[in-house]
Amino acid sequence: MVRASQATTFSSSAYFDDRGLHGTAQPITEHVNPHSRPIVSYFFPKGVGEHHYGERHPMKPHRLTLTNALVMGYGLDKQIHHIYNPRPATQAELEMYHDHDYIDFLSRVTPNNQNEMRHLIDTFNCVEDCPIFSEMYDFCRMYAGASLAGARKLTAGACDTAINWSGGLHHAKRGEASGFCYVNDIVLAILELLRYHPRVLYIDIDIHHGDGVELAFYHSNRVMTVSFHKYTGDFFPGTGKLDDNGASLGKHFCLNVPLQDGIDDDMYLTIFKTVIEDTVTAFRPTSIVLQCGADSLGCDRLGAFNLSIAAHGECVNFVRKFNVPLLVLGGGGYTIKNVSRCWTYETAVLVGATIPDELPATVYDPFFRDSQWKLHPPLTGRVENQNSPASLQRITISIRNKLRYLQGAPSVAMQEIPPDLEGWLADEERKQEEIDEERGTALAGERRSDRSMARNEFFEGDNDVDQDEGPVSVKRTVSSRKPRAPGKRARGKARGRPSASAKEDGEEMEEIPVVAASRSTKSKRTAKPRARARAKPVDKDKDLPDADFEATADAETDAPTPVDLEIDIS
Repeated sequence: MVRASQATTFSSSAYFDDRGLHGTAQPITEHVNPHSRPIVSYFFPKGVGEHHYGERHPMKPHRLTLTNALVMGYGLDKQIHHIYNPRPATQAELEMYHDHDYIDFLSRVTPNNQNEMRHLIDTFNCVEDCPIFSEMYDFCRMYAGASLAGARKLTAGACDTAINWSGGLHHAKRGEASGFCYVNDIVLAILELLRYHPRVLYIDIDIHHGDGVELAFYHSNRVMTVSFHKYTGDFFPGTGKLDDNGASLGKHFCLNVPLQDGIDDDMYLTIFKTVIEDTVTAFRPTSIVLQCGADSLGCDRLGAFNLSIAAHGECVNFVRKFNVPLLVLGGGGYTIKNVSRCWTYETAVLVGATIPDELPATVYDPFFRDSQWKLHPPLTGRVENQNSPASLQRITISIRNKLRYLQGAPSVAMQEIPPDLEGWLADEERKQEEIDEERGTALAGERRSDRSMARNEFFEGDNDVDQDEGPVSVKRTVSSRKPRAPGKRARGKARGRPSASAKEDGEEMEEIPVVAASRSTKSKRTAKPRARARAKPVDKDKDLPDADFEATADAETDAPTPVDLEIDIS
């Protein structure tokens, strides 16, 4: 079916193929009831699919444009609760994981100046697989910003599932690019989730090992990484053998499922469901990040598995049914027409919609002509299956033995919270008092006094709340020395002037009212317990008049006399 308004382009040439008997999927027109299904948010940075790695490079961001066109063509936007065009990540957000020098390099390098920056290009591994292309840094900020936005929506409880097909670039390291990946948006998103979630489970179904994410959390027990990938020792990136299972605090929190060429749907789903169910039971994650690299499909340009789109989507459906906050990301996939079909089908799975096998009419119809515009073309049986049931059983037993070492989900009550990645808060307009209140330093909404009062502090005038018959001023020394332990008796130095030792200790004179006037006018016998100097004079007072003599003379005077006392009032 051809829409009348879109039948021709400005050049008067038709851009929809005549499908004949193959038919066209009619888009979904009914909006989903917000309370009938888990809330799904869809993140698609505008213009992310317009970037280009190079003419002969296998990574084609255009696959994202095809995916979005099919999603909208099927009418799945009516089933998605929220669709966002997220802002790009800031440099500060990227540096929450990546090195400053590396991010600074990405922000400055261009195809025009790459010859002058050749030494840095080699240092940061931006060669061959990771070429320098136009607006490369903007591309990295786009897909990383979308993954961060999805993680924030999950932590805020604004959605149950967040989808970002532009993310999932799992090979990037802290200080270098790797495997078509420049910025590791997965690590950044997991760090954001860890601010609120005690345990995060990362699942990777890309045909390549998720080495960048594994390396970032190799020593952590708050993130468990599970990667299903091809492993032969020389297949990129060459890591991910069965025995690699974490180190230090993260021992046994890293699981690898190495597979051989040609694995089919039944074998893959069997080992996937077994491993993931056991892992979820043992680790009990509070959120899950699922990397859906589509290069594990059959007929992929760089892959060697025999998975169908239906089996790939069943893995997503199985994880969805755990009802745990879920962040779904893209990843690899180099036969772009199959990648777009796969991610469109998995979007339907995540929103709980059923879509027909016929593809909707889009401007990209020529991409799907060879498969007769079907959503599920035959992709299996092209590569010989080198996996045996016995080999998969050995892998399953080995992983179950590792999970026994967990001894229950780890407690994280005393774990340090990762740094704040919510840089967008600083960009919002807030009153100064709101900022101060957030920092806990002052007054917003209500007045409070931050002044701390000692137990023995007294006031004059209006501040004196317990006046008796009229205060009598007596000078007392307020010492900056530590208070005595309870139960020790106070020592008095009954002198009419501050002592040399008092001045040296940083004491200062303060005039205070005595609570009861009768107490200050007592006779010598009454005031004796407080005024009498019972300890030996310190060495500093040897050159002063005898302390006992002065104390006796002052105590015999009927009028109140300024005294220098150290008083322990409890």
